[in-house]
Amino acid sequence: MDNKITGFHAHVYYQDAETREIAAKIRSFAEQNFEVIMGSWRDEPVGPHPLAMFQMSFKPNVFEDIVPWLMLNRNGLSILIHPETGDHVPDHRDFPLWLGEKLTLDIGFLESLNTSA
Repeated sequence: MDNKITGFHAHVYYQDAETREIAAKIRSFAEQNFEVIMGSWRDEPVGPHPLAMFQMSFKPNVFEDIVPWLMLNRNGLSILIHPETGDHVPDHRDFPLWLGEKLTLDIGFLESLNTSA
């Protein structure tokens, strides 16, 4: 396999004001305690993601610290963690790590980005 992981994304999903508050606490702690880059709040489904969420990006050397913390502190939220290999379809479809409930992603959306005119 020639794929090289250059980083990871963690997508923290929420559904309502109560679960958004849980997500906000996760976001705040992660931002203050780990080397992460936070994405925007997405209060509506976007791209392949079926629920509202925010994304955090981190380098491979952060994985061993942040993922165990997320495992123990997700407070019932679903979290998708996927590698960044440069190919979004397998990163989301073939290589994901799910914490909590596995959600159904719209892989067709990602496949449509790979088509050339």
